[in-house]
Amino acid sequence: MSISLSPPPDAAPPQGTAFERLRTVKLGTVRQSFSPTTYQRSVPRALLWLAFDLVVYAALLVATLRVDFLPLKLLLGVLTGVAVASLFVWAHDAAHGALFKSAGVAEVLGTAAMLPSLNMYRLWCYGHNRVHHGFTSFSPVDWIWKPLTPAQYRAASPGARLVYRIERSILGCPLHYILRVWWPGMVRFRPEADVRKRHHFTAAKAVTALFAAQALLVAWLVGGGISGVVSAVLVPWLVFNFFIAFYIYLHHTHPKLPFFVDRQQWSATIGQVACSTVIIMPKVLSALSHHILVHAPHHIDMRIPFYRLPNAWKELAVRYGDDVVSYRFKLSTVRSIFRTCQLFDFDTKVWSRFADHR
Repeated sequence: MSISLSPPPDAAPPQGTAFERLRTVKLGTVRQSFSPTTYQRSVPRALLWLAFDLVVYAALLVATLRVDFLPLKLLLGVLTGVAVASLFVWAHDAAHGALFKSAGVAEVLGTAAMLPSLNMYRLWCYGHNRVHHGFTSFSPVDWIWKPLTPAQYRAASPGARLVYRIERSILGCPLHYILRVWWPGMVRFRPEADVRKRHHFTAAKAVTALFAAQALLVAWLVGGGISGVVSAVLVPWLVFNFFIAFYIYLHHTHPKLPFFVDRQQWSATIGQVACSTVIIMPKVLSALSHHILVHAPHHIDMRIPFYRLPNAWKELAVRYGDDVVSYRFKLSTVRSIFRTCQLFDFDTKVWSRFADHR
């Protein structure tokens, strides 16, 4: 289902023949589209990208702390947030076991790369790998960017409706990640005691808390007090939350992408193939973002390293290109998606706008 223009407001989801065909295809069969080369890890390549991300992050952070001119200080803080997002995407791949054979190496380096975003590697692995990838777009389990129905929206309180509307806006989308993922899924997450102990969640939280405390202290002492805290800690964190929420939204939201509440209508193949997008960006920008928007191949098999994703998409498109929503990144297209995908009818699989339900 490739498109190159902005999606029309009344675009229908991919139902009928395409979904029926995918429902009878096993995910392992789809994975046969990928060649052995697509799975090959390159440890030097992964480490070089990590080193690049760390150097850029450190350089921008130091500049943010040392500059006194507030407008420039805030601008550098924004750029630092972009670097934090790149580090997080690298850590995300490490968490999937795509970069290193050793889980221990992946955890040590992945934890370090996630710390600037104040995310917790072990808790991320527990929720993201099991829930989101295991039940993509099956909304009773996977809550990521789960839309409200028109009836649910009308029944919500004015405050809840306002928060939901902010989340579903381009600039307000970081609120979704903060409220739906970071706060409940990491900071406030309280699993059963045996699960918490087995996965060492308390230790993961402690490490992140210590990093946050030292970051605040350094920003205050070196960066000039409150201006240092805002520009070197708060602004980068907010910018990171924008990018991660924006990425995930585009991964799984489009007028042609459905969400499901009926287990009989959903399957793992439908969730991974037909409910994840591929968004084509300029090669340099795609590489700098670790090809995060080439998402369908990643969902079909998390073991594919990020630097192999463009080739993986070429291989996947030969047999399943018509089943994947793909398009070139354009601001006009993004705006159209945000304007169109606001409320969702799980029965008809059709999106509608807030304005349609006044």
